[in-house]
Order: sequence, then C-alpha cells, then structure tokens
Amino acid sequence: MGNGNNKDDESSCKKYGVPLYGAAWAPLAAGISDSTASSSVNGHVVLSGGGGEGRSGIPNALLVAALDLGSNSLSDQPVAKLGTGSDLPYRIAVHPGGEGVICSLPKSCRWFEWEANTSEDKHSLSLKSSEKVLQQLEDVGQQLGITFNPEGNLLAVGGEDGRLRICKWPSMETTLDESSGHSSVKDLDFSPDGKFLVSVGSGPGRIWNVASSTSIASLPKENDEVFGFCRFSRGTDADQVLYVTAVRDNGGSIVKWNTTSWKRMNSRHVVRDPVSAFNVSPDGKLLALGTIQGDILILSSTSMQVRTIVKKAHLGLVTALAFSQDSRALISASLDSSARVTLIKDTKKKGVNLWIILFVILIAVAVYYYAKNEGLLL
Repeated sequence: MGNGNNKDDESSCKKYGVPLYGAAWAPLAAGISDSTASSSVNGHVVLSGGGGEGRSGIPNALLVAALDLGSNSLSDQPVAKLGTGSDLPYRIAVHPGGEGVICSLPKSCRWFEWEANTSEDKHSLSLKSSEKVLQQLEDVGQQLGITFNPEGNLLAVGGEDGRLRICKWPSMETTLDESSGHSSVKDLDFSPDGKFLVSVGSGPGRIWNVASSTSIASLPKENDEVFGFCRFSRGTDADQVLYVTAVRDNGGSIVKWNTTSWKRMNSRHVVRDPVSAFNVSPDGKLLALGTIQGDILILSSTSMQVRTIVKKAHLGLVTALAFSQDSRALISASLDSSARVTLIKDTKKKGVNLWIILFVILIAVAVYYYAKNEGLLL
C-alpha cells in the first residue's frame, strides 16, 4: 500500500477561489483533439462551485482548468470561467458524446455547451450558455444526483425531494417519474449496458429496470448503515457487480452486490471517517473515495484492498472524484476551493519485479546449499 503526500508536488493541487462541489473531465470529443491542443496540455477538467445565494462576495461559476499530465500540474488559473449569477452550480454531468455539460442549480438544471478557443499560440476549451432550455427540469428543486447513461441517450436526475426522473436525451421525453422510491435521492448510476439504474438515498437502495420503468429490486441496509454513493463496475467483464458506500459508527465501508440476484455479496470497512465522494475507474480496476477529513483512498476493485492513501489531499472535505477516460489520473474537488490531480501509479510492474527478485534469491540459496552438500564449494 502506498502513501501519497500532497506536499510532494504542489502543482498537482490548485486553489480557484470558490468552494467546489462538482468535478468532471472534458471528453476528447468536446472540440480539442490531441493534434490541435497545446503541447503542454493533455486535457481539461470542468469544476462547479461558488458561495451560493448569500452576500459572501464569492461568485458562483463553472470553471475549466487545463492539465499537463507530464508535470502533473493544473493551470494556475482557470482557462475559462462562466458565471451563473446567484445560482450555485452543484452537481455536474458531462455528456459522453462531447455535446456539453448539464448542471444542477438550486431550483432547476441548466445545459451548457463546449466551445473550442483556438488561435496561433493558444488552444483551450470553455463553456457557454446554451439556447436549449430543459423545460422538464425547471422549478424542480435541488437535484442531488445527475447522470447520463453510457450511450448518452438517457438522462437520470434525483432530487432532494425524493423524486426520480429518467428522460430521453436530447428530446427530454420522460420515461420514468417516480416520487415514492426515496424521501431524498443522494446518488444515481446506470449499469454499463444501460439496462438498469441504481438509486440511493433515504431508506434502502433501489434498482430500476430502464426498459419497463419499474423498480425490480431493493437493496436493504444492515444495522445502522447509511448509504451514500453507488456505482456499477465497469468494463466488459461478465461478472458485473454494484458498489454502494455505507457509513456506520465505525466509519466508511463499501458494500458489493450481485447484479443478477441483487443480493449482498460482502462488505469491507475501509476508512474511519465518513465517505464524502466515490467513483469507479472506466477500466473497472480501481475504486476511489474521499473523506470529510480531506483524504483520498484508491482501492483495487476486486479485493477492495487500499492501494494508495493521500493524507490531507485537501484541507476540507472532498466533494467530488472523477477518473480520466484512460484511468491514469483522478481529479478531486473540495470545499476548501482546491482541485487536485492524483496520478495512478502502476503497482503491477513493481509487484512483478519484486517476485522476480525473490525468485532469483531463492534459486541462489538453493544452488548454494546444493553445492555445499555436494562438496563443490572450497
């Protein structure tokens, strides 16, 4: 297990002046390809946050920051900033096809489009307000969960009031509108094949059949568990599972569920502090969680063993985590106004090298004792 130190590379963590609540990676399809991007820029991340409706003097905005993976550094300042007035941008979801970003505001959801900014010496990405108005998501209250399915043709949102909606994208035709599943929805996720949607919030978790728009299973809690976040495993592995984070008196746990029987498989206690953010890497190999103390943990998805801990990655609680599309980097955001990029280290190669070294040592010892017993040594 590795231990990261956020002081080792200060360039990997930047403060952007507003408390951050959302973080996501801009897809390559958003408008800047590898051939047109600046040689020092390997990608962009979008962040959401602000000071809310009060007169704190802290603006509400969507921010776009550039990333250089070679030096593991975020841009000192956002390369683009789009204010949202008195509305605090909370959760965000990037459309997988690169069309834009949907953002939940206190009373509604708003759609923003990518805009590529190119000149002779500068190539960057920004967001602009869209003329597309999401009428079905106007005056619906705060949405705490928001996600697209992998194909990008369905959008699911879950509200603070417990109402769950699935809409076709981009027509916004409603296929599911349910208010009895939870008294409040905290998180949502589509299965990789798009057939199921999981929702967690107050009470047990729920599994929804997307085609029939019905609840087909319940995920019961045990003892004093409080479910927080939910993610299906990724990749093409036939043995798909579902991960749900749970908080108990002894801290944070990850519960693994079978996606055929919807029965609980096992649970693993991973951290003493409550979990405040969670995600799964696109290649399905890693889990990441953030805590209210600002720590980040990266785990193996199969064993749920901790691989890396970054203590005090942020000074405030971690509000959002997102892996890059190639699973090589993790972006995190915090209420302390900071965003951080954590590079994923390849521990497999180190493990293989260690086993080779041990094997060589054992062979050498065996040869030594054989030669000694045969009298071959002087």
